[in-house]
This record gives sequence, C-alpha cells and structure tokens, in this order.
Amino acid sequence: MTGEPQAERDELAVAERVLERMTGQLAEERLSLRPVPGQVGGRTVMLIPHREPGSDESLLPPDYRRIIAAVRQAAGPIMAREVGEVVGVDISVKAKLEPLRSKLVRLVDRGWLRKLPDGRFTTRL
Repeated sequence: MTGEPQAERDELAVAERVLERMTGQLAEERLSLRPVPGQVGGRTVMLIPHREPGSDESLLPPDYRRIIAAVRQAAGPIMAREVGEVVGVDISVKAKLEPLRSKLVRLVDRGWLRKLPDGRFTTRL
C-alpha cells in the first residue's frame, strides 16, 4: 500500500509530460495558417485555408487573391461570369468558366466570400 501513492504520482508525471507535448504540438498547428500543398491525382495543389479572425488574403494563392479583388472592386454583388471578365477568363467557353465558379464556391466555403441566394458573390460583411 505504501507504493500506491508513488505509483500514482509517477503516472501523473507521465500524463503531465504527454499533455505538455500535445499542447505544444496543437499550438504550433494553430499558428501555421499558411496553406499546405497537397496531392490530388498525382498533382500538387494548394489547399485554401479557412478564414480566421485576423487572417488576410496573403494566405491565398495569387489566382484566388485576384478573384477576391474582382469581387471587391464590383459596385455590388457580382456573378461568376462578371468575375471571369475581370480576371481574364474566356467566359464564352463554359469549360473555362466552371473552374472559376468552383474557386468562387471554395472561397465561400472557407469564409472568404459570401454567396447570395440569387447566385451572386460578394465579400464578407
């Protein structure tokens, strides 16, 4: 019975070290807001981070920054076709407009833009 308190203290010390290590790892992960390249179909792609308080558009790849700038420059909510005209996408070809629409939706999903019920996009309010 005399060894029980010592065994419990030893277990507690181990648990505290594990907790400290895990807390440190989680803190490092949270500080890393930069998008991390990933692999899709053997191709390297840039993942789009979720918008966090205090984060800015510099975290995004250049083509996504251009899209946000086009939406911001518009006098009001803007359709994907109009964004395409601003960023230089050939909007007469649906196959070229759909990837842009996908990027717009990805920016909405990550909190960078807002999509209105009528399908137009605007910057977050």
